[in-house]
Amino acid sequence: MNTVSQVVSKLHHNAHVTTDMRAVQNFYENIIGFPLVATWCEQTQLFGKERTYMHCFFDVGNGESLAFFQFADAEDAAEFGPELTPSPFRHIAMNVDQVSQDGIRDRLAAAGVTEPQTYILDHGYCYSLYVTDPAGLLIEFTVDHENADQINAERKASAHADLDRWLAGDHAPNNEAYHR
Repeated sequence: MNTVSQVVSKLHHNAHVTTDMRAVQNFYENIIGFPLVATWCEQTQLFGKERTYMHCFFDVGNGESLAFFQFADAEDAAEFGPELTPSPFRHIAMNVDQVSQDGIRDRLAAAGVTEPQTYILDHGYCYSLYVTDPAGLLIEFTVDHENADQINAERKASAHADLDRWLAGDHAPNNEAYHR
């Protein structure tokens, strides 16, 4: 059996929650030097109710990102905010190929690790297997969509406009590929 470091090709993203995306964007782009490469505006049924949020990705190099969620609804922000642990919106995502993801899924099932400790989501731009480790850390093993380069280029081209639109109050989703 391969070790985890042999099957993970890179860190896809590390996700956190914020209540001030503009401050986060300024810090990472203008102070640290990590460019904003995607702003996903989402509205979907998650964890028992309809959620409206944005998800911004900042490139840390090698195709790896730091990601931050901000919610439109104050109740959602309070429920999943940065001061709370655990939150399904704070997780570490690792990019793997389909064979590796299938192997992880199968090993989890063989070990008796099932829902709610593990679940799968098709985000449209990637297909993800989530698992909560024994310490409570949520880890995502993600397989990029076959057109990931094109999808990422489109999000990068509109990242700032999507961020500005969302912060101005237009919370319309821009992820037409998302499967609910």
